[in-house]
Amino acid sequence: MNTTGALFYLFSAVLLFSSFRVITAKSTVHAALFLVLAFANASVIWMLLKAEFLAIALVLVYVGAVMVLFLFVVMMLDLKGDDFREGFWKNMPLAGMIGAVIALEMALVLMRGFQLTDAPALDPALLKMGNTRVLGIEVYTKYLYPLQVAAVILLVAIVAAIALTLRRRKDSRYQNPSQQVLVKKADRLRIVKMAPVVDAPAAPQAPTGEQK
Repeated sequence: MNTTGALFYLFSAVLLFSSFRVITAKSTVHAALFLVLAFANASVIWMLLKAEFLAIALVLVYVGAVMVLFLFVVMMLDLKGDDFREGFWKNMPLAGMIGAVIALEMALVLMRGFQLTDAPALDPALLKMGNTRVLGIEVYTKYLYPLQVAAVILLVAIVAAIALTLRRRKDSRYQNPSQQVLVKKADRLRIVKMAPVVDAPAAPQAPTGEQK
C-alpha cells in the first residue's frame, strides 16, 4: 500500500466517524461541526482522486457558506435537541431498514465504477486541458438535459419550501402595497385652522376670608 492509499483509508475512516456523529450528537451545534468535518474529509478524498474542482467547490460552497449559515441559524435560534430526538429509538428499526435499502441501491449503481478493465481510454488531448475544463465540456454537452432537469427539481424544491413556511400569523404585522398606493392626501393629513394668538385664561382669585 502506497501513501495515497493509506491517506485514502485514513480520511475515509474519519469521514465515516464524523457522519455517524452527525446523527448521534445530542447538541445541534456539535452535529453541524461534525458535518463540517465530514465535508472537509470528503474534499480531501476528492483531492486524492485528482478531482480538484469538486474538492474546491465543496469547501467553498458547503463548508464556507452553507454550514456557516447553518451554524448561525442554530446558534441564533437556540434549538433544543431533546425535541428533535423524541421518538428516535422508536423509529430506529424502520430508519435502519430504509438506510440499508438505499445503501444497497447505491452499491448496485456504483459497482460499475470500480470495474477499471471496462473503463474507456481517455483522449490525451483532454488530459492536457485539465479536469475542470473537461468536466465543464461534459456537463454542458453530453449531460445538458440531466443538468436542466436537476435545476428544475431544485427550483420546485425552493418554491415548495417557501410555500410551506409562508403562513399567516396573528401577531405578525405587514403592509399592503395596493392599499398604500390608493391612499389620498386627505386620508393622511388634516389641516385645522387655528387663531395665531390665543388669550390665556384668567387666573382664579384667591379667597380673602372664610365665610361664616
